[in-house]
Amino acid sequence: MSGLRGVIAGGVLVVTVGGCANWPLARAGQPMLERADRLAHEGAWEDAAAAYGEYLDHHPQAEEAPRAAASRDALRALITARAELSKAREELGRSREELARLREEIARRDGELGRVRQETERLKVDLEKLKQVDLKLERRK
Repeated sequence: MSGLRGVIAGGVLVVTVGGCANWPLARAGQPMLERADRLAHEGAWEDAAAAYGEYLDHHPQAEEAPRAAASRDALRALITARAELSKAREELGRSREELARLREEIARRDGELGRVRQETERLKVDLEKLKQVDLKLERRK
């Protein structure tokens, strides 16, 4: 019976030591991953994406690798979307400035058109007066 106890004790020892020996490998890179998670939580998305990438470079087969890859990809998409949004806002600002400039130009031209219409009316009146004068001169002859 003590032989059986020795075998069991030896097996438990092997499993325990084997499990403990694998534990550091299972947690390998955990500080890197925790740093990346912290950076993402703090809003330092570029740094977090780089940290996830670094984690994946060093630990591509780790248990947390799929989550790290998904987090990295999501952050990259977020960074790209924010850059596009920033460009769109800048373009919108330029468009608003251009629109304001065009409105000012339209107002200026509307003013010119009003002046031209007034001048046209004045010239019509003058032309009518000249016609009347011409008719009177014709009658006198």
